[in-house]
Amino acid sequence: MNNSPRHREIACAIIIDRRGRFLFQQRDDIAGILYPGMVGLFGGHREGSETFLECVVREVHEELSYFISADDFQYLTSILDEDTGTNSGDPVRGEIFVVRNVPVEAVVVTEGLLLIVQPEEAVALGQRLTPTARLALEAFRTADLI
Repeated sequence: MNNSPRHREIACAIIIDRRGRFLFQQRDDIAGILYPGMVGLFGGHREGSETFLECVVREVHEELSYFISADDFQYLTSILDEDTGTNSGDPVRGEIFVVRNVPVEAVVVTEGLLLIVQPEEAVALGQRLTPTARLALEAFRTADLI
């Protein structure tokens, strides 16, 4: 029997278009998904033995229908927190990246809706942001990347 703690492992990215705007995911408001109706980052769960970087490349490609090379992603911060999205109390672990100069006209969102936000307006999203998106924006501001 495996007594190690259960946890989710995720990778996601702050995506910035060629005009310096944030590209967020307005999550579907349907039962069964984490944080329905909230505003989050593009990304998702790690599969198998993939690295967090491999995960974010795959997930962003799946969700935006646009391929971004691993070389274009910049590591921002790590996540290790209680998993509030599943109400399990288990830890969630992950990495958050930043990618810039994404051509918004080439993006086709496959999950949720695309929400384009000026950097100075992102904080105003407040409680509409998922916990991971709030953490990412705070790390982004702290790293003085805005």
